[in-house]
Amino acid sequence: MHMLYDSESFVVVHMLPLPDAAVGEAPAVPERQLLRHGFEIVDKRSGKEVYLDGAWAELFQQQIMAWQRSTPTQDEVESTLDAYAGLAQNPVLLH
Repeated sequence: MHMLYDSESFVVVHMLPLPDAAVGEAPAVPERQLLRHGFEIVDKRSGKEVYLDGAWAELFQQQIMAWQRSTPTQDEVESTLDAYAGLAQNPVLLH
């Protein structure tokens, strides 16, 4: 898990899958093992979060790479995150 962004309005965390266990070993906590990477975006204003995986995560990863090339303003980042926050349905229970 890597914190990518933290502001007064949003938190973005990149969730990474655990490395594969050695052959023949059972995973320590199989019900919590991620199969692929994803991003959690928490909208602090509404107290809701959205988890992006699959195609959504790939699109968001492309956005992050574009930001690395262009160094956006905080307003540009917040505007993009606000668009994703519109997908947020899950209340934040623990963080």
